[in-house]
Amino acid sequence: MNSSARPHIRVLIADDHPVYRHGVCRELENDETLDVVGIYQDGKAALSAIMEIAPDVAVLDHRMPGLDGAQVARRAAESGSSARMLILSAFTENATVYQALRDGAWGYLTKEAEPHEIVQAVKACYRGDPVLPPQLTAGLISEIRNRTQVRGPHLTQREMEILKMLASGMSTPDIARALYLAPSTVKTHIQHICDKLGASGRAAVVAEAMRRGILE
Repeated sequence: MNSSARPHIRVLIADDHPVYRHGVCRELENDETLDVVGIYQDGKAALSAIMEIAPDVAVLDHRMPGLDGAQVARRAAESGSSARMLILSAFTENATVYQALRDGAWGYLTKEAEPHEIVQAVKACYRGDPVLPPQLTAGLISEIRNRTQVRGPHLTQREMEILKMLASGMSTPDIARALYLAPSTVKTHIQHICDKLGASGRAAVVAEAMRRGILE
């Protein structure tokens, strides 16, 4: 297979640090299958360019002026961009990695990654393969578990229904009439909700449900 038949992957780079930014650019340009189509130093300019140039992969610094890499990834996805976002970051906190991937990043590498690792990560993103180094995977799993525990425990469909009615300000008699239940039955459901969330009282249980993300 000759080189002309190889895919040319269009890559955009955005990083706040000029030395690092140009170093990544040189490494990517040394690979004949990669074409660097834009270099930027802040998130707003990067987002605008992503929407205009439509690169295959955008390599984004996590911390940039204007918008950080995760914000760029989220806004680009919301605007319909098909570009795959690869975050390069000096930050490896579990919550930071989790949020970046949740916001739409396709991959996450630390800035300690070797140049060839960045090249391979760009190609992996282009193929549709998620990129996450082994040293970050355990932390991500831990973060997911922690967030799952915070959101729990499980409420039944009826309990969720009553919780939403409580949040809307409905009284126990109002809920009973709306659901064709006896007020005593509604009170029992409310007590179960309070027990599961470790809260006492209507206001407290609604506030706790919102804190845990059960209610938006």
